[in-house]
Amino acid sequence: MTALFRACLGTVLLISLGGCATTGARTPGDPLERLNRGTYRFNDAVDRAVLKPVAKRYQLHVPQIIRTGIGNVLTHLAFPTTIVNDLLQLKLKDAAVDLGRFVLNSTLGLGGLLDPASHVGLARNDEDFGQTLGRWGVPPGPYFVLPLLGPSTLRDAPALAVDGQTDLRAQLDLKTGERVAIAVLSVVDGRASLLSLDQSIQRAFDPYALVRNAWLQRREYKVKDGDVPDEEPPLDEEFDEPADAGDQPAEAAASRSSDTSLMPASAETPDGRLR
Repeated sequence: MTALFRACLGTVLLISLGGCATTGARTPGDPLERLNRGTYRFNDAVDRAVLKPVAKRYQLHVPQIIRTGIGNVLTHLAFPTTIVNDLLQLKLKDAAVDLGRFVLNSTLGLGGLLDPASHVGLARNDEDFGQTLGRWGVPPGPYFVLPLLGPSTLRDAPALAVDGQTDLRAQLDLKTGERVAIAVLSVVDGRASLLSLDQSIQRAFDPYALVRNAWLQRREYKVKDGDVPDEEPPLDEEFDEPADAGDQPAEAAASRSSDTSLMPASAETPDGRLR
């Protein structure tokens, strides 16, 4: 686990303990709303000043085929987390499929640069330790916003530390400069994948509430493997589909085709990186 994750988690947990005594419940499931809104504003300011401009330049100046390769490698390095959590949830069939994906993409896929597993029909699952806890009955607890990392819950935030132990981006024996480069690429690539959502969020009457409600519903959908009431649909469409196709370069739209030579490793799944 990176020092950034540990610092953020420790800070939020300490602040939240004090916040419980000073803030009342404004919204069910969000008793720390006043604190959360402050953190959301801080994150939004950092995003507007740094992350969003860098992500736009990354998307504008780095060719799509290179961005796809980078995304494939980053997804591949993080994939052992899914395999471990498949096993912890006793999803043995999914574990076998995901292990096959990892081996195939590690070898024929040149260390994850390519994604031949998707071409042969091996679907990609997405599991983490927060989902594992939810599967075994641990309630999500109150919602809160992590500094720099975004939406989470009392159950899911500490689970980030556990997932970090199986994420090769953090666990590979690399030099400090290489670790920093991977961390920066992960953040920039993840933010670039969310640029299409900006207009929908900005048009919302209350962007904080929109992000909170959509994130919580989507999280429940993932924890319950889609077994949720019809009136609570997964908001993957809201978070993963472009608000306006005209905001994206034509090459970005073309990259979503499974016929491209570098298919994104996440192309078979409904999730995006909102973490």
